[in-house]
Amino acid sequence: MSGGVDSSVVAAILKNQGYDVVGVFMRFWQDTKADKAKNNFNENHCCSLGAYNDAKRVAEMLDIPFYAMDMKTPFKKTVVNYFLEEYKNGRTPNPCVECNRFIKFGEFLKKAKAMGADYVATGHYARLRREIQNPKSKTLNIKLLKGKDTEKDQSYFLYTLTQEKLKHILFPLGDYTKPKVRAMAKKFGLPVHSKKDSQEVCFVGDGLENFLSKWLKIKKGDIIEVETGKKLGEHRGLALYTIGQRKGLGLGGGPFYVVRMDAKKNILYVSNDEKRILSKELNIKKIDFISGFLPKLPLKIKVKIRYRHSEAPAILKKEKNNYKIIFNKPQRAITSGQSAVFYKGDEVLGGGVISER
Repeated sequence: MSGGVDSSVVAAILKNQGYDVVGVFMRFWQDTKADKAKNNFNENHCCSLGAYNDAKRVAEMLDIPFYAMDMKTPFKKTVVNYFLEEYKNGRTPNPCVECNRFIKFGEFLKKAKAMGADYVATGHYARLRREIQNPKSKTLNIKLLKGKDTEKDQSYFLYTLTQEKLKHILFPLGDYTKPKVRAMAKKFGLPVHSKKDSQEVCFVGDGLENFLSKWLKIKKGDIIEVETGKKLGEHRGLALYTIGQRKGLGLGGGPFYVVRMDAKKNILYVSNDEKRILSKELNIKKIDFISGFLPKLPLKIKVKIRYRHSEAPAILKKEKNNYKIIFNKPQRAITSGQSAVFYKGDEVLGGGVISER
């Protein structure tokens, strides 16, 4: 229970359905390195004192036990350190995927099971379908599906889930839209029914540039035009840019687009030809399949290359020791470090991390 609308409604739904519900608030790492210019530090809004008090009030109202669980150390190790290392090496990471992999459905699930819980339930907008795959052996197969609310669907962030983990997971909000969930919160009389959703990376606080500047050695370097090799200006630090970026480059005579970053040489490559940020293929690593099995390749799928990107038809194939995705049509701003997630209709087949395009 994070103190937000979604997890609060989940607790209310399950309580009404007759489950023995226990609310757990996770305390994540937060940035305590003072910003000398502002003389402050950034509070992690996912586990702030206000969020804790909101979650506790909901638990008291629902008359369920409520605990706080310290996740600071594993969160720093598996989410924040990874986040910083990826930016340091010129990639754009996806911390929510890693948080789900290692924290919510990793450390937390493990601790919950050790405490005797049958399931962990969260406020993710996704659905599960439990099927008996083999009638004789009664083997259970669990499919991960998109949430009904296309605007809130969070299946993209959950592709690392395994069959063993899915046996112990519930997503009660998957069949609802966000407006319906807010209406339910109001009907249940939950004090957080009108609370705003959080949008940013929870531990970043008052801006990505400020956060990265405090934790990484940000070095200025050359901005080079790809076609001519000509120096056009100076960048503020590679970690502050992403592929396809057009604004904030400080260059005249554009528009210019970020097409490549060389972390070793600290060079930002740009072009005023938008076609330079289009690509029909990418290499992918750290592949996970929900089924636990690698399907027969080549495989026709639809792929999302970032959370708010539309799915695009593609083929997943293996060349020597590399996995490659080839799209039917060129995609814009394929970015290393982001997740490419595989879909078949509403079903999430799996996904992996984009290594290069």
